[in-house]
Amino acid sequence: MTSMKLIFGVLLVALVLAGPALSQDLDGTLKKIKDSSTFNLGYLESAPPFSFPGPDKRPVGYSIDLCTHVASAIQKQLGINLKLNWVAVTTANRIDMVAQGKVDIECGTTTASLSRQERVDFSLMTFVDGGSLMTTVDSKLGGVPDLAGKRIAVIPSTTTETALTKFLKEEFVTVEMVRVKDHVEGRAALEKGTVDAFASDRGILIGLAVTSKDPKRFGLANLLFSYEPYGFMLRRNDGAFRLAVNRALAELYRSGSIAPIYDRWFGGFGKPTQAIQAMYLLNGLPE
Repeated sequence: MTSMKLIFGVLLVALVLAGPALSQDLDGTLKKIKDSSTFNLGYLESAPPFSFPGPDKRPVGYSIDLCTHVASAIQKQLGINLKLNWVAVTTANRIDMVAQGKVDIECGTTTASLSRQERVDFSLMTFVDGGSLMTTVDSKLGGVPDLAGKRIAVIPSTTTETALTKFLKEEFVTVEMVRVKDHVEGRAALEKGTVDAFASDRGILIGLAVTSKDPKRFGLANLLFSYEPYGFMLRRNDGAFRLAVNRALAELYRSGSIAPIYDRWFGGFGKPTQAIQAMYLLNGLPE
């Protein structure tokens, strides 16, 4: 009996000591979030329907809903009341904002390219898109040859700019590239007639059209010139945080809870494409 009491006492001491030890195992972004009770989320202000200011100026959109789901999962994992701090980023500074730790996650429309992974990590895929062109309905851009000599707005230092430049070179078509700072400025240039088309990802172009004052004024060219797999940017080499984010996204896809989120922001455009359905299926990883 004495030996049993001794064993029990040793186990009890071990359990008591294990409590603080388990909490000390937390490091990186998860520790930062727990210590501050604050989750810093970056977002683009001009990328409807993925992220843009709502009626009360708070960010809304498809990517925002996914990041909010991630935040809820992390709050539950850490057992704290979490404050969400939404930080506006731009296409120009978004990678730096993540790499420098100014935001913990970037909830936008960033393509998970290999070159970008030299500076940041990416979550599981969040969307699949492709580069295209938005024009006005009275435009005479019927095919690739019609682009010759036209003015095409594009946001610099994006995968869209790189892919479009490569596509036009392969098609032996020369255009005048007009650099704009963001998606809304690209739409505005098209509205003013200072450009003939605006190049971006197809989903964003649709969102820009339907949120404009006159959606019927715009049309999309019947072409895709790139493959754009989106993911949320995270700081490099933070496996525990990346796992927490991926676990939340995988559960969202696996459970089917992604369906109402997709319908909320893209339902008016029809059902998810086969590529998007496959993306949800393949990224719904099992526990």
